[in-house]
Amino acid sequence: MPRIYTKTGDDGTTGLLHGGRVSKADAVPDACGSIDEAVALLGLARALAGNAAFGEGIVGVQRELFVLGADLATNPAARSQLEAGVSLVTPEMVERLETWIDELVLAHPLPRAFVVPGANPVSATLDVARGVVRRAERTVVRLRNAGTEVNEAVLRYLNRLSDLLFVLARVQAGEAEPLSRRD
Repeated sequence: MPRIYTKTGDDGTTGLLHGGRVSKADAVPDACGSIDEAVALLGLARALAGNAAFGEGIVGVQRELFVLGADLATNPAARSQLEAGVSLVTPEMVERLETWIDELVLAHPLPRAFVVPGANPVSATLDVARGVVRRAERTVVRLRNAGTEVNEAVLRYLNRLSDLLFVLARVQAGEAEPLSRRD
């Protein structure tokens, strides 16, 4: 029977894609952990929504987040081995998010003020996922600023994804969210 544990991380390190190890306290595993958290939260939103069309789009994003995680977790010396759309984030992936955002905003104009999240479990879960994606984005920016080679499409993808999750949360909330200020 195969085991899920390898014991290789018992020393406080984790493996990179295509070889090499880094400390689990490094910013790369930190960013990947936030991505994992976002994938799980999107799964929760999908389960709560119970809407096949919504779920289909969310599964697509979840799959792309696995691509993003692979892109981030690759040994820098082996980046040439990455495969577009499989382990390398592409501009086309970012464009798909932009198209989805534009379609949603056209059909569901956004509120003209900040809203207080929490209209329902689905919208609230999407807002939490957005916060996690924004944390991942900040961690990736720190990686880049520290001199780590970062695929710029990863940063654009995370930025657009946080926008998409904001829009999806507003769509799921409908008119039920109070504005952040009283009129």
